[in-house]
Amino acid sequence: MFIRRILVTAVAGVSLFLSGCNQPQETIKIGWIDPLSGAFANVGENGLRSLELVVEQINERGGVLGGSKFEVVALDGKANPQDSLIALRKLADQKVKYVFQANSSAVAGALTEAIAKHNKRNPDSAMIFMNYGAVDPALTNERCNFWHFRFDADIDMKMLALSDAIAADLSIKKVYLINQDYSFGHAVSKVGKSMLAQKRPDIEIVGDDLHPLGKVKDFSPYIAKIRASGADSIITANWGADLALLIKAANDSGADVDFYTYYAGIAGGPTAIGLAGVDRVKQVGHWHVNVGGEVSDETVEAYRSRYPEYHDDLFFLTLKYGMELLAQSIDEVGSTDALSVARTLEQQGRYKSVTGDVWIREDNHQLMQPLYVSTFKKLGEEGVKYEVERTGTGPRTDYMVAAEDTVLPTTCDMVRP
Repeated sequence: MFIRRILVTAVAGVSLFLSGCNQPQETIKIGWIDPLSGAFANVGENGLRSLELVVEQINERGGVLGGSKFEVVALDGKANPQDSLIALRKLADQKVKYVFQANSSAVAGALTEAIAKHNKRNPDSAMIFMNYGAVDPALTNERCNFWHFRFDADIDMKMLALSDAIAADLSIKKVYLINQDYSFGHAVSKVGKSMLAQKRPDIEIVGDDLHPLGKVKDFSPYIAKIRASGADSIITANWGADLALLIKAANDSGADVDFYTYYAGIAGGPTAIGLAGVDRVKQVGHWHVNVGGEVSDETVEAYRSRYPEYHDDLFFLTLKYGMELLAQSIDEVGSTDALSVARTLEQQGRYKSVTGDVWIREDNHQLMQPLYVSTFKKLGEEGVKYEVERTGTGPRTDYMVAAEDTVLPTTCDMVRP
């Protein structure tokens, strides 16, 4: 049984369906706002397919509340705050209670504030923001709010692991940072320099560039600067086309540098990297296809079996965490009431995941989970059972950081309704 995808654009009419709120067998709408057009469309499409797969799996085992099924309402937010806010209003008009988004922390910042304001004005039609990949630390610190839950590790948590890997490699002497010019990229630059100064004060930061988000078509001038700086390593949290084009430019120029990334494994990244990334491109994340174990392998195969016509792979396992915890909380509450579900998520949000136990911090609504630092290797090498995007390469775990070791202080002062 496959779920029905509902696509809504800014110019199309919206089909309304009866929700029968809190009635048996109601259809529970899951809103999704991410790019389906523009430079980051491939990343958005990959995320949407992943959400649809998880929703299908939950529906096929009976859904929630004794038979109610989920239905995905997908909207093109274009990785743009203004378009995403228009999309959010369309979801609000349909009385959608749960909204997933990941791509762009700038978008997430706009959505979290808009949802908090909407809920204050409309407590009887409250919405929960299910953030599956926007990782600006501010979202669970000074900008935290009760209605926002994040299922991916934030920038600081990931840099904690990535900087450990850099610090352990004594051959690294000069590092160049290049990131996208918005809140996310600024945060990566700041924490990267701070953590390296603490762990390896001998490392020289030889460059720190910020470039427009999704606007650069040729990164060769940036690569020329990097080569001229003498950098042996690059730290970048670029994602989507900005990462693919950056690595392509480095490969085309023959730049002899290692990449320490947040999103090398995201849709399009492995294809851009190709064999040139073997032993040189590293990534940090909550999971990858070669984490290993029966459940992890089944997760990889389920995506490939569901979407054989695509050459990408599951990346956002955070969508599964979010949906499973949501379904668990709805059943625990016995209704879809957003306030009751949110309280249950923050107080009882614990789940046995592919990588072990994960749980939501009650103080700031951040999901805690293991993190993995991996390096791209050739398919068939030890620890590389699966290639990614049919490239002949795949990530191999260098080391894992336990969930409890990624707990960082928070400045969140949660105000609860």
